[in-house]
Amino acid sequence: MRKAPSYETQELREFAEVLRGRRTIDQFLQTPVPDQLVSGAMEAATWAPNHYVSEPWHFILPGEEAIGRIIDLCAEIVSARKGAELAGHKRKAWSEKPGWLIVTCPFTRDDALREKEDYAACCAAVQNFMLYLWKAGVGSKWTTGPITRDARFFDVIGVDAEKYFVVGMLWFGYPKVTPTQSRAAVDDVTTKLP
Repeated sequence: MRKAPSYETQELREFAEVLRGRRTIDQFLQTPVPDQLVSGAMEAATWAPNHYVSEPWHFILPGEEAIGRIIDLCAEIVSARKGAELAGHKRKAWSEKPGWLIVTCPFTRDDALREKEDYAACCAAVQNFMLYLWKAGVGSKWTTGPITRDARFFDVIGVDAEKYFVVGMLWFGYPKVTPTQSRAAVDDVTTKLP
């Protein structure tokens, strides 16, 4: 007679702990994240579910020069919208982000459903990336601020804005501060139908 599967294994509890424990990190230590770890996280990202095995994601790892140009553009955008003081604050905060990754997805203008499915797949890939890093003690933040929709940003990252959109810009590094958080009870967000 076959034994019923256990849903209370140590492995499953540890996996759930990674899922529940992940936090958005805004302040990082200045310790570099090893390239091999980042490569492993990107490889894990590519195993996200995706419709028709379309693998719509593309990852961009900006170097020091590109990051500097992105920070300059951010300061310019913020200064124009909210003033020089806030722009200076943003410049300082962004300069302290140790790791950067930009994720893009192709437009599918003639197939809105396909574009939505590709976007969902890219979001799942981003989650895989963040969870892989979190398991290794590296935090991340996923941002989609105004800069990621600015035509000048696409020039900096070398992407055709007519063909691709930015799913997110991810910062990653070892957390300086890890915030606490809670979630609604699953029963509060579940509807059971007969």
